[in-house]
This record gives sequence, structure tokens and C-alpha cells, in this order.
Amino acid sequence: MKPRRRLLLHAFLALLAGALHAVAFAPWHLPMLQLLALASLFALSTRATSALNAAWLGFAFAMGWFGVGISWVYVSMHVYGGMPAALAGAATAAFCAYLSLYPALALGLAHKLFPHPGLQLAIGTPALWMISEWLRGTVFTGFPWLASGYAHTDGPLAGWAPLAGVYGVTLMAALLAGALALLALHASRSNMRRYAWIAAMFIVVIGGGSLARTHLWTQPKGAPINVRLVQANVPQNLKFEPNGIARAFDAHWALMQGARVDLVAMPESIFPVPMRLVPPIYLQAFRDFARSHQTAVIFGIFLEEPRGYYFNSAVAYAPEPASADTSLETPLRRYSKRHLVPFGEFIPPGFRWFVDLMKMPIGDQQRGSSAQPIELAGQQVALNICYEDLFGAEIIEAWHTGGAAPTLLLNISNLAWFNDSLALPQHLQISRMRVLETQHPMLRATNTGATAIIDARGDVVAQLPYLTSGALEARVLGYEGITPFIRYGNWPALALAALLLLCALSMRRRAIPDH
Repeated sequence: MKPRRRLLLHAFLALLAGALHAVAFAPWHLPMLQLLALASLFALSTRATSALNAAWLGFAFAMGWFGVGISWVYVSMHVYGGMPAALAGAATAAFCAYLSLYPALALGLAHKLFPHPGLQLAIGTPALWMISEWLRGTVFTGFPWLASGYAHTDGPLAGWAPLAGVYGVTLMAALLAGALALLALHASRSNMRRYAWIAAMFIVVIGGGSLARTHLWTQPKGAPINVRLVQANVPQNLKFEPNGIARAFDAHWALMQGARVDLVAMPESIFPVPMRLVPPIYLQAFRDFARSHQTAVIFGIFLEEPRGYYFNSAVAYAPEPASADTSLETPLRRYSKRHLVPFGEFIPPGFRWFVDLMKMPIGDQQRGSSAQPIELAGQQVALNICYEDLFGAEIIEAWHTGGAAPTLLLNISNLAWFNDSLALPQHLQISRMRVLETQHPMLRATNTGATAIIDARGDVVAQLPYLTSGALEARVLGYEGITPFIRYGNWPALALAALLLLCALSMRRRAIPDH
């Protein structure tokens, strides 16, 4: 076959493998499929005739991966943002192409630095793959959605999460994929050294993860609390109608009612306007509810401080004695979102024209400054708002503020921008990874889903159906203790990848033989 045709064929196969890679994540949960997809890509890259061709294969793979996996970006821009369909489609494709540069860089560098297929598959490509994933989650504020490690919230590789986080899991998955590719490419050849390396990879990665999964770094603390998580299912297009504020209050107020609980949590931005524009009677009703029921109440809302500077925030009313001052002027417990969504919550320089093409209210916001947990219902609650849940290294800052350590995680989200898309189950899977990393339970209060309770083992123990209105009630225990990931963050994973690269570079002249 002519080189050009062969490259096109291999790129097409890589594209298909990338689409299968996307299917490995929620809602399908097929981690073995991810390993096979990655192994296929890694094996194809060893057939490339140049580093540029290997990069093209990585790019094609990633276009299949992100083209399927984050197709919901189109929904937010066109259906709810009002952007013309053609432009929204082009913008989605351009975003996928940008994200695809990182896998392309990994494959191109692996081919350039490690021309020997054995060394490339065994060490070089897996280490560079992990580093490229970390860069994707860091550069230009980062977009780590569907990082490879998220496919392994179930199974033995999840045991690596409390040790090295999602990027550590990513590295372990890439090492297994490299071993599978090495085995497939040379299955007909006998070489004890090669088979010993493959066996070692499986023993260390799978055995080590399984063993780590049995270790508990945290333990329950205190008595359980009763919680009620509200999912009002207010459609995004109805939030901004003239009666949107009243509709939002009525929907959430009705779902708050019931037997007394210790904590009521409502979603992100339940009111689509700054707090000063919400009728005081609604806010006073929430505060009176907290006092009369002796229940902590927390909800998402925009704060404006000073005029014209907006913060996507969570505001909490704690139970107060009947004699306490319950006027709206008393200080609030609050948390403001610190990691904002590009184009949705802050406008990158030079892109004002693009954001103006969408109907995106309060699209230019300010970053919050503190990761300090909020004390609610006797628990130290580490808050994160929607998109922040993707950044494990930022979530653990709540343990390093010098104050009381968190006992619970709470995520409040509004994914109504993405309708009934893959974004909802994918976000739940991301939350499960945060729990695996910290071994602390998480409560999720969302507008359209997934409202859920995740226990300290990372398992979903209760969940409301997507796109339904309801309240989820349960008893939840707080936890104390810290995992290695809480202590060290992403540094162990990065250090291990760097060490592997250094070893691979020193072994280039003594590469693992393939014959």
C-alpha cells in the first residue's frame, strides 16, 4: 500500500478507536474497552513512518474521542446560547481540534524520542500520554473533561486514585495499554525479557491497584446527619422568562418541605439574577425556614460585589436561635466559585465577539478567593460549584487552609445548559473520582441531574433520575483523615511519569528487543 493511503487508513482506524475510547466512560462504564482502544492507538503509532505521522494518528484518535465524548458543547451554544447551528458546529469542532493537540503531541514526541517500538510502547508513550493529559487539564486554565483515568472509577485501577489522583490512574491505564500493544505486536515472537516486562506491568498495575483499594485512609467521624438534596429540573430556557424568579422559588420551596433534616442543599444559580435583585421575601423565607426547622440551608446564587462585579456563589443560612437577628443584613456564610468556565463564565482576551454571539447572561464573572470549608449541620463542608469538580488538585486546597479539615464534599451544579446529554453521567463519574481521591463522601445537588450521594468508597448509594423534579433524602456520615493525594496532590503522578521518561531516555541504546 502506498504510504499516503496507509496513513489515511491508519488515521481512520485511530478515529474509530477514539470513538470507542469515548464509549468507555459514563454512562457505559467500560474500562477494558478504553485499554483496548489505547492499545490500538499505541500499536498504530509504532507503524508511523515519522513523528509527524504519529502525531496525526494521535490527533485523529482524539477527534473521535472528543467528537463523541463532548458533543454536548454544541447543545449549550446552539440550543440555549442561541448561536447559529453552523457556527456552533464549527466552534465545537474547533474546540475538539484544540483538545486533540495534546494527544498528538504525546504520540509525536514518543515517536521522535523513542524510535525503538519496544521502548516506545513499554515506557515512552505511556509516560508522555499522562503528561499530555495533565497539560490538557492545566494549560489556559485547563479542560480535563474525560481525562483517561476517569474511565476507571470502577475496577482495580481505582485503587491508585487516593495515592496519585486521576492522573496517576491515567498513567497506570496507559502502561497497561502499552503492555497490551507490545504483546499484540509481537505475539508470534518468543522473548522472555519482553514477556517478563508485560507480566510485571500487569502485576504491579492491577495487583497494586487492587491491594490499594482495600486500604482505608479515612474513617467516619461523629454522628450521621440527615440531608435533603433538591433537584427542581427548571429548564434553562424558562429561567430567564419574566416570571423566572418566582418559578424558581416556588419549585425549590416546594421540594424543601418534609420531615426535619439537618441540611437542605439546592443547586447552582437557582435564581438567574444577582442576589440584590431577588425579592427579599424569598430570601427571608429561606432564612426563616432555617431558623424554624433548625436546618442548614444552602443554595447557589450570584453575588454582586461591588456593583458590576459578579461571583457565582453558594450562600448558606445556618440555624439560629429564635432571639437571633435574622434580617437579611446579617452576615452570610458563602463560597464563591474559583475556577471559572472559559467563554461561559469568563471571556478570554480577544474572544468578546464570540461570546456576544450567544445569549449568555452574566458571562463575565470574577473568581472567588477562598477554599475554606463552611461549617454546616455540624460538618465541615468543602464546596465546589459545577465545573470546579474537574480539578482535584484545587479541591484538596480545602484541607490546606489552616482551618478545620473538611468532613464532607458538596457539589452544586446546573447542567441544564446541556439537556439530556452525556455531560450529566460524565459529571457524576468525575465526582466519583474526587471521592476516590479524598475518601470523603460527596453530596451532589443539581438542577437536572445527577443529584446523588456518593459514599467514601466512591460508590453512588442514592440518586435521582435525570431530568425529573424531586428531593433526595438520606443519612450521611462525615469522615476524617487524609489520603496521600490530599497531602501531595498531582506531584507523585508527575514525578513517576518524569522518572519513567528519564529511565526510557537512558535506555534508548539498550532498548527492549522486539526480536
